Amino acid sequence: MGYLTHLKQLLGSVTVSQVTALIIVAFLLLSFLNPESPTIPNAPVHGRRWRWEPSAWLQYRFMLGSHKIIKSGYNKYKDRPFVVKRSDVNFNVLPNRYLDELRLVPETKLSAMAAQIQNIGHKWTQSTVLTESHLHFRAVQTKLGAELPKFLDIVKGELDYAWELHMPKSKDWQEIDILKEVRMLAARTGAKVFLGHPACRNEEWLKLSIGYSTDVFITGYVIRIFPTWLHPIVAQLIPTRYRIAKQLKSAYRILVPLAEKHADAVRRRALGEDVDEEDTLFNWMIDNGTRDENKIEKLVRRQLTLNIAGIHAITTSFTAAIFELCAHPEYIPMLREEIEGVTEELGPINSSPEASVKGWLQRLEKLDSFFIETLRMNPLLLLAPQRVALESLTLKDGTYIPKGSRICWANDNQINDPSITPNPEVFDPLRSYVKRHSSPDQMNKHLAGQTSPDNLSFGYGKLACPGRHFGVNEFKLIMARLIMEYDFKLPDNATSRPRLISIDEFMFTDPKARVMMKLR
Repeated sequence: MGYLTHLKQLLGSVTVSQVTALIIVAFLLLSFLNPESPTIPNAPVHGRRWRWEPSAWLQYRFMLGSHKIIKSGYNKYKDRPFVVKRSDVNFNVLPNRYLDELRLVPETKLSAMAAQIQNIGHKWTQSTVLTESHLHFRAVQTKLGAELPKFLDIVKGELDYAWELHMPKSKDWQEIDILKEVRMLAARTGAKVFLGHPACRNEEWLKLSIGYSTDVFITGYVIRIFPTWLHPIVAQLIPTRYRIAKQLKSAYRILVPLAEKHADAVRRRALGEDVDEEDTLFNWMIDNGTRDENKIEKLVRRQLTLNIAGIHAITTSFTAAIFELCAHPEYIPMLREEIEGVTEELGPINSSPEASVKGWLQRLEKLDSFFIETLRMNPLLLLAPQRVALESLTLKDGTYIPKGSRICWANDNQINDPSITPNPEVFDPLRSYVKRHSSPDQMNKHLAGQTSPDNLSFGYGKLACPGRHFGVNEFKLIMARLIMEYDFKLPDNATSRPRLISIDEFMFTDPKARVMMKLR
């Protein structure tokens, strides 16, 4: 019942018995009524305990045991495609040798957005806007990526404000729900970049942006364990779906005035007036979107959905890093020494042009390496990147990918393969740092945010995560301050970090996990 208890905590105010009943009903329906999604011809289905084990039972076991199923499949079929079964889809897991060929295939043929939208419940979470255009992708890639130094300065200013509200101020040890506090930091800094002031200080917006992310995941998760033809019925029974509708109404009240204010600023600027207006990604999307993309209902849905990646990714990565340091306190002095050295050489962050936020953070090479190792040991996804074939493809070696099939890679197992990472069971925060300094031609490699066939944490190819460099710098900004200002340890003098929980291919920090903190 341990997994069911964890699942209940993720699903909110639902009893274990209700979750169990849902799973049993879904299992019975899946056994007889769920259509199969396409698979690569001759790719073996992996994970069955016996030859005639029903697909539905295998899908049920994947919900709670995906990590073991994917790992054993990777070890058995390392050089050929194999299939693992989620409740709603067959994953065609490909060997990494196909990455370079498939990374060149355009989105019109292999769609990352189609895969993402299937994961979060599409029309039942009112998030189909993501499949209609890539406006949000363009905003992050073109605006945020191109003007990263400016936006990091903006984040630093908002972080200073949020820090006083959410971080402990006691010199005595106290137990902290670090997941909750970091989630608020991420929500505030993300809102500052996307919407500006005063939205980033609007408690209603912060609350609904966090709640929306959780409710979309829950709704999508529950929906997809049932056959497609049952979705219209099941959707009416999911409380989180009704919360999403309320959150959208609240978001309208907040975002419509922002859109109107920007439209007025554009009009006045066209008349030659000098208008003082914040430069936000929301405004950029309005200025650069098509008439259809700029429909307010689509702007609102797009903005809320962007929070799912921003808030979840930074929160999960940061809490994982804290727990790793608690489990390996011997590395804290090393990181503090590096931060102190950069401060002594350049001055405090933003104290001079040489100490700009981006330039200052780039000097934290060991912290950068620590982040890479944290993601290696604490992946956000077990199968990534993911694509849906919008048309059939035949690869150079003759492998046939049918239209409608979901392809992916076992990223966690690849990077933890002993041939790629020696002694993968050992947490070594200096792995990437040592690689970089092994020879001059490696100095610009092995950096957090870089993609390679051996490290798929941020995807690969043209559609690698466009906000990864922003996320890495935000992580380092928060982590550097925390390391310098606080001591921390695990409760009850524990020496091993809280375990990760897998729900399908998604990984979560145990929501019950806490950390002890005090000011230095």
